[in-house]
Amino acid sequence: MIEVYDRKEKRMKEEQVVGGSLLKLLYEKSYGKPFLYFVKRKIFSDLYGRLMDTKWSRRLIRGFITDHNLNMEESMKSEEDFTTFNEFFTRKLKPEARPFDTTPETLISPCDARLLAFDDIHVEEVIQVKGLTYALKDLIQDESLAEKYEGGTVMIFRLNPLDYHRFHFPDDGVPHPTHTMDGLYYSVNPVALQSIPRLYVENKRAVTKFDSKNFGPLLFVEVGATNVGTIVQTHKDCSPVTRGSEKGYFRFGGSTLILFAEKDRVRMDEDLLLRSLDGIETRVLFGESIGRAAN
Repeated sequence: MIEVYDRKEKRMKEEQVVGGSLLKLLYEKSYGKPFLYFVKRKIFSDLYGRLMDTKWSRRLIRGFITDHNLNMEESMKSEEDFTTFNEFFTRKLKPEARPFDTTPETLISPCDARLLAFDDIHVEEVIQVKGLTYALKDLIQDESLAEKYEGGTVMIFRLNPLDYHRFHFPDDGVPHPTHTMDGLYYSVNPVALQSIPRLYVENKRAVTKFDSKNFGPLLFVEVGATNVGTIVQTHKDCSPVTRGSEKGYFRFGGSTLILFAEKDRVRMDEDLLLRSLDGIETRVLFGESIGRAAN
């Protein structure tokens, strides 16, 4: 069982896990390792992604909505308007479904997710989960850039398959060109994160430097996962963007967005930091306040 803290209800809640039994088989059982060898490969996610792009996949939408009690009132399109499962999975939401704080000094969540946040980080030992770390230079394959975030802040946004899967810019600013790195496709579920050291470094990922107006240089790292064959960037490189505008989206599957801020640029909400130190994720929605500019 995976529990996360619900800020609105002010209590711990059990997370709905899609394919929980399969995850335990692949990552916790010794006899699941041969299957994991195939599942973590690009070919598996590519094949699954192509299946979810077929018209046949449309028949899966109704069951997915019903089984997981999804609120389709938030969607810009109705269930009947989607022609494939992937089209449904990457659905856009009505603006009023995710209002966001427009105060310049407020840091907003870029996506719907479960959040861990840590400040004063050591770039040689960035936390993946409690007890497991990785070096930032290995994650982004750029040692000089990694050093700029020594003593800074890291925010780990974990999306599960039931989440809204588009992600956004938390501030006005200018994004640099995105660089992608090939890798494997391990699940980013906590079961996998606790079983595979340096999982984020092993998986496919996309890195974007972002010169934000109120929080200084930010670094986006989008991490792919099982069945996430594609991380789609919908913004235009090197063109000014506004707070809340869309950066991109993940295709089918759970995924992770990791956001780095330089030292003394961001002051995270204290409740998020305290729970994170105990290894407890907090449920956040796109547009929700998670911190403030430090200056």
